[in-house]
Amino acid sequence: MIAANNVTYRVGKKALFEEVNIKFTEGNCYGLIGANGAGKSTFLKILSGQLETTSGEIAITPGQRLSFLEQDHFKYDEYPVLDTVIAGNQRLYDIMKEKDAIYAKEDFTDEDGIRASELEGEFAEMNGWEAESDAETLLNGLGIATEFHHELMKNLDGSMKVKVLLARALFGNPDILLLDEPTNHLDLDAIEWLEEFLINFDNTIIVVSHDRYFLNKVCTHTADIDYGKITLFAGNYDFWYESSQLIIQQRKEANKKKEEKIKELQEFISRFSANASKSKQATSRKRALEKIELDNIKPSSRKYPYVDFRPDREIGNEVLTVENLSKTIDGVKVLDNISFVLNRNDKVAFVGSNEQAATVLFQILMGEMEPDEGNYKWGVTTSQAYFPKNYNSLFDNDYNITEWLTGYSPVKDVTYVRGFLGRMLFPGEDGVKKVRVLSGGEKVRCLLSRMMISGANCLVLDEPTNHLDMESITALNNGLIKFQGVELFTCHDHQFVQTTANRIMQITDEGHLVDKITTYDEFLASDESARKAIVYNADADREDDNN
Repeated sequence: MIAANNVTYRVGKKALFEEVNIKFTEGNCYGLIGANGAGKSTFLKILSGQLETTSGEIAITPGQRLSFLEQDHFKYDEYPVLDTVIAGNQRLYDIMKEKDAIYAKEDFTDEDGIRASELEGEFAEMNGWEAESDAETLLNGLGIATEFHHELMKNLDGSMKVKVLLARALFGNPDILLLDEPTNHLDLDAIEWLEEFLINFDNTIIVVSHDRYFLNKVCTHTADIDYGKITLFAGNYDFWYESSQLIIQQRKEANKKKEEKIKELQEFISRFSANASKSKQATSRKRALEKIELDNIKPSSRKYPYVDFRPDREIGNEVLTVENLSKTIDGVKVLDNISFVLNRNDKVAFVGSNEQAATVLFQILMGEMEPDEGNYKWGVTTSQAYFPKNYNSLFDNDYNITEWLTGYSPVKDVTYVRGFLGRMLFPGEDGVKKVRVLSGGEKVRCLLSRMMISGANCLVLDEPTNHLDMESITALNNGLIKFQGVELFTCHDHQFVQTTANRIMQITDEGHLVDKITTYDEFLASDESARKAIVYNADADREDDNN
């Protein structure tokens, strides 16, 4: 068990948390949710002891071990992979190293023998003899092949390091497990393995994630951070959403009834207060009026942008034809003789372990790159808007947000442009903020504003949910569901793909195309080999702005 008792945490004069009281108990998985800046990651750091509270305390059941997912991907570069994982249980790792040092001595003394015996006893109690095999099982489950287990961490790529650090957090059956965005950089198999691991984990889990599907799968409870308070709900993310909306609706309806009663009493008092025969009744109603208190319904700190793509013209029957398209990058053929025809109602999700393939295809279709072979043709009634995977160069200038968006707007009216910015959470003075200094989430919202203001009827989006908070992901998801046009997109969010796409295209490692008119879940269920090839291309650099 781990609990926060009257915890307050201040940054300068601002209180990020104010007298928080919450208890996390054994056998439950808690999804910690909240808007960007609410303090999800900060609260995990407070629980783990990485940050000191301003007041109040964190209480942990005596003797229990806490483990958390490290965020520094370079911290263990000089350590072997297996050592990095086993050191997740620091006491066990220290015993192993001390034992090895004693046994390596040439002048082994009686004192060394006594100390070695003590260490062996503690080692056995901690299941130390299974430590290496347990670490290997975790690594294999997360997709780190045995050939890498004895490599130094610095020799692994970014996605593999993330998996090793996750294995480190999970190692040794910790009593309390804290995970901040654990699905970043995990492929589908690894995510499903992690889901099963957490579902079967008997101890306490607290997890922060932007992945709604993941939270729904693993969480037994939801802890909602809003205005410096944490409210606990029994149930997963969807249950929290429905419950929180229902509570707000019930409180509004209760207030409405109270307001009607207040009006009724006030009218009676006003009408009969001067009437001697009714004075007692009027006085009684005054007392009743004084007892009625309206609930203070504080609005949530969550802010949902208004994402609404409205095409300027209806799309015709001829949308896009791709014929025998091939492209080689750095000696590797990422697209090999690809052909397909888009229809006017297609919403296509591109998936596949060949991470570069969809990006290259999108760049070719948007005229940013030439194919080696083949050709493509957009229909004459089509217009395209593009969300590139790498977009920082678009913000490498001295424009403010309003000037930046006006440059892409067909209507050069500042009021018109600011209307779009306001809907995308850039109200008032935010419009003069320099684009060069924007956060990752703000840049994404600017790019989505650019797409909306274009009036295009064909949208091409390459990982648009990276850097977005859950509210913005939900708004974008709903906007694309409603959009009356053609979509081509990649995304690592399972629920986003499932609810948006009606056609799935998988680009294999060899650059070939598998094209199915189906939903994402049906696609995964129908083809086991395709399922094993799919990767969520989560961006390791995704920000949880000010978390």
